[in-house]
Amino acid sequence: MSGNTLGTLFAVTNFGESHGPAIGCVIDGCPPGMALSEADIQHDLDRRRPGTSRHVTQRQEPDQVQILSGVYQGVTTGAPIALLIQNTDQRSQDYGDILQTFRPGHADYTYLQKYGVRDPRGGGRSSARLTAPTVAAGAVAKKWLLEKYGTTFKGCMTQLGEHAIGFEDWAHVPHNPFYAPLADVSHLESYMDSLRKAGDSCGARIRVVAQHMPVGLGQPIYDRLDADIAFAMMGLNAVKGVEIGAGFASVAQLGSTHGDSLTPEGFIGNNAGGVLGGISTGQDLDVSIAIKPTSSIMTARDTINSGGAATQVQTKGRHDPCVGIRATPIAEALLALVVMDHALRHRAQCGDVVMPLSPIPAHRGG
Repeated sequence: MSGNTLGTLFAVTNFGESHGPAIGCVIDGCPPGMALSEADIQHDLDRRRPGTSRHVTQRQEPDQVQILSGVYQGVTTGAPIALLIQNTDQRSQDYGDILQTFRPGHADYTYLQKYGVRDPRGGGRSSARLTAPTVAAGAVAKKWLLEKYGTTFKGCMTQLGEHAIGFEDWAHVPHNPFYAPLADVSHLESYMDSLRKAGDSCGARIRVVAQHMPVGLGQPIYDRLDADIAFAMMGLNAVKGVEIGAGFASVAQLGSTHGDSLTPEGFIGNNAGGVLGGISTGQDLDVSIAIKPTSSIMTARDTINSGGAATQVQTKGRHDPCVGIRATPIAEALLALVVMDHALRHRAQCGDVVMPLSPIPAHRGG
């Protein structure tokens, strides 16, 4: 396979370039009989859409999705579902200065070395623009999982650059451009304003959670649920680290505290992040990702040109000073796609298994 498809039974193939006529995906393996319309998908695309605040790229894309196949009279047929999103606000002239140079931290150099040719317009295939089809496919998976198991997905930002973000309430997340669980994000806005004026960028940490998870999803040894989650998250542009549950904090924990004890009332914690032995416990899947600073910045940096000579590059155009600001719905979608694929795989292999134990509550106290 060429690396453009995610999933085994619920397989999503992504296509397009940042400045091409359109981007999209084909979903193969969606079960038949589910009601599906563009409106079911558009909400999540609107959450990821560029130009929604002064803190992100000002590229104005409506990201209106079209369902081209796989749905008849409003219901999925079991055939491949093709989703198309038109590109309408390309400014390819902004990239004329980097035709022969490589942006440090970007995929310019590696794409040219691998393929012998690259599309410099907006990053071409390596652009975060290609996450829109992922979000669209994730919306389809979310709908099926909600109807079948009651599984829901949500996410938030937990750090912006050097600023750790405390948790107040999930209810605050939809009401600010950072997806921060805070009522007051003025300090984050000031930080981003200063970064933009300096022509620089920063990274972010994003947390995503799947609640009301079915028990038993995941395959030993190499198709573990947590392994596939990490694989999918690392496929998101600019992700440099993935944590499941306690993650790297587990290094400093003792076994007597890290192991989530079981009681008749439920697990007493969730350091495991909802996965044991690569198989879901029924607790919340709890995943965090680290996103590096945006590579396309106005600050001049040392680089080389296509002839190997030393030069400098200064990236113009419309870019997110922190790509993590719009990453929350993308990370939610990727988590949903992995859970969906494993749900279908579990149903195929173990659909007739009678559970020897009733699933215990996700954690004591609800």
